Amino acid sequence: MSGQVSAARAGYRGRFAPSPTGPLHFGSLLAAVASYADARAHAGAWLVRMEDLDRAREVPGAADGILRTLQAFGFVWDEPVLFQRHRSDAYQSALDRLAARGLTYPCGCSRAEIARLGLPGREGPIYPGTCRTAGLPPGRLPRTVRLRAPAPPIAFVDRIQGAQEQSIAEAVGDFVLRRADGIHAYQLAVVVDDAWQGITQVVRGADLLLSTPRQILLQRFLDLLQPDYAHVPLAVDTEGRKLSKSLAAAPVDPSDPLPALRRAWELLGQKALPLESSRRGCPIEHFWSQASARWRIERVPASASIAIGDA
Repeated sequence: MSGQVSAARAGYRGRFAPSPTGPLHFGSLLAAVASYADARAHAGAWLVRMEDLDRAREVPGAADGILRTLQAFGFVWDEPVLFQRHRSDAYQSALDRLAARGLTYPCGCSRAEIARLGLPGREGPIYPGTCRTAGLPPGRLPRTVRLRAPAPPIAFVDRIQGAQEQSIAEAVGDFVLRRADGIHAYQLAVVVDDAWQGITQVVRGADLLLSTPRQILLQRFLDLLQPDYAHVPLAVDTEGRKLSKSLAAAPVDPSDPLPALRRAWELLGQKALPLESSRRGCPIEHFWSQASARWRIERVPASASIAIGDA
């Protein structure tokens, strides 16, 4: 079954990787609950990584706020928090390895040029391969570094969403590994960090499902371990809009975490947990004790999104 953890994954290591662009909202909590419950159900380690490469988007104090909120909700990470802003040398080393194998090239195309020449794709214009084919035009300086996407499709089995297949060349084209502002791209950073932390299981939101083939391709090119993947439905509002900080989604309330935890558990398709029978002890600890024992990833809806207004 697609929900099972591979027998080779004896040492389960999972992670939650928020971006410090605002307080923790319910959509992020949903992914955190799934990843944490899955790790604890398999007696595994659970790590937190702060995806703070893009310092321009970072909200001052957001990282500390997210960590405090996670603690209030009973999440316990097993190793020190990893901050991506300290990992640029590792990303550049990986980029250099790819370049040495002839797998990358400099690109001088602007966003406007790509929008004009590229075919429409699900994640924006598909890069038309201008600089791959003709090289940099005379006098044009490189803006980005791109990976040469091969034609054969990438296939994998998601533990929730089932069998997946994507031709990266057709879906997104040659994709960026280092941006025009010099920042290493998310696709490269997440692959390098997952390998460095020994991550064996990635449980995250379905908005990243289309990114997974690119990450698997990079893992193969860099001779890195490929984790198992599980993508939980994305929490959306009643109009189908993603619950994100950019839409000013209300942050979860760290002073009263239990209702949000139970709501997330319900939306993840899990059977209701027994209420704590005694006022003694911590209700949050009781929740996680019950959740760890009763989590079943095969019950998570195999859908791209789920409205938080749904019962």
